[in-house]
Amino acid sequence: MEKSYDIAIIGGGTGGYVAAIRARQLGFTVALIEKDKLGGTCLHNGCIPTKSLLNTSNLIKTANQLSEFGISEVLNFNYEKIIDKKNKTVDTLYNGVSSLMKKHQIDVYYGHGRILGPSIFSPMAGTIAVETENDSIIIKNDYVIIATGSKPIELDFLPFDGEFVLSSKEFLSQKKLPKSVGIIGGGVIGLELASILSNLNVDVTIIEGSQNIIPNEDKDVIRTLKKHLEQSNVKITTDFKISNQSVTVDNGVSIKYNDETLNFEQVIVAIGRKANIDDIGLNNTKAKFNTYIETNEFYQTADSHIYAIGDVLNTYQLAHVASKEGIIAVEHIKGLNPITLNYDTVPRCIYTNLEVGVVGPTEEQLKEKGIEYNVSVLPLQAVGKAIIENGGEGFVKLITDKDNMLLGASIVGPNATEIINELSLASFLNSSVEELYNSVHAHPSISEGIMESALLIDERGIHF
Repeated sequence: MEKSYDIAIIGGGTGGYVAAIRARQLGFTVALIEKDKLGGTCLHNGCIPTKSLLNTSNLIKTANQLSEFGISEVLNFNYEKIIDKKNKTVDTLYNGVSSLMKKHQIDVYYGHGRILGPSIFSPMAGTIAVETENDSIIIKNDYVIIATGSKPIELDFLPFDGEFVLSSKEFLSQKKLPKSVGIIGGGVIGLELASILSNLNVDVTIIEGSQNIIPNEDKDVIRTLKKHLEQSNVKITTDFKISNQSVTVDNGVSIKYNDETLNFEQVIVAIGRKANIDDIGLNNTKAKFNTYIETNEFYQTADSHIYAIGDVLNTYQLAHVASKEGIIAVEHIKGLNPITLNYDTVPRCIYTNLEVGVVGPTEEQLKEKGIEYNVSVLPLQAVGKAIIENGGEGFVKLITDKDNMLLGASIVGPNATEIINELSLASFLNSSVEELYNSVHAHPSISEGIMESALLIDERGIHF
């Protein structure tokens, strides 16, 4: 069977389906090719299921601390029902995405898509062969957008077996809670899983090869989050690279560390993700690629009618980044000359018990570039709502240039992943600290910390 469309999109994850919707809004006919389920990793094995489990586990943690508020109650939980709640949340959103495809009249093809080289179907590379369960479909098009996402990186000497050695995907789907878990990797995924497990009274150890957890983030963020995790009974081992000689899998996992042996029922390998660019026909195109696909600022490859977005690029592996890249790519195809994405304005969030929101470069990155800057750090103990929420743990940190224009910011504390959007907008609008502190913030609110931290830059602090 042969079909023709204006745009063919390979990958129905967040970036792919958002690009498809924007393309239909602009009048293009669209084919969306998905190998598994619409919504991709974010919806089924990443952002959404982890946040569902974090939300439930945070409720359990809070309930276990009710005595601090003068409330006494014995708490029990059923992990299978917690997983069922997570699955219902995912199903609800999945049905919503499926409905959007019908609403916008986007044709979805389920199967493995490969880009063909020049052939009888087209003088240029780009025609896509889709292998479905029962058929093979040829999709001719004028433009291709590659949005095939990424997958967990596997250690050669410690392959995923689904029983003792798990990826984040496998952990999120199991219905039995282990008593002890080793998490190999102290990045965002590893830290969020550690929060979930520690809330559920699992013995958790993070094993990180670098000198610090989340090594590319701000030093104050690292210090505060590490302290919080350790106070939550998460053990953290850094500067230890696991090797074939140090690990044994035998009805559990044993890891030799210095003179002791760490024993776990399971380990979760969370050392990062790799782009899904194998076996999609890139060799049949002019696109340049190695670990990632190379594009220009509009996500156009060396084959000008072929674009690439999301985790297949060497940009932030974040769902909201993939969505924005998809919109920019489609608008560029339409000739609308869209505003390109400044990655320094993109919020980066860590959904641990003590939330983290970051935007822009860190102090360390600015020092490396020789850029002058000013900095203020406001402890949330100076903010009334934060004291009510969590005793005032955390801070708001602002970094400005020599003219006091906002360069970057970090928030560690309650609702940080929501509040950081204010500073992302301020960064996008190239705001000054004067604009931040002259904007009235509601009292009591945690976001007052932004106003107070901005006042500190100008040495006008009120509450600190």
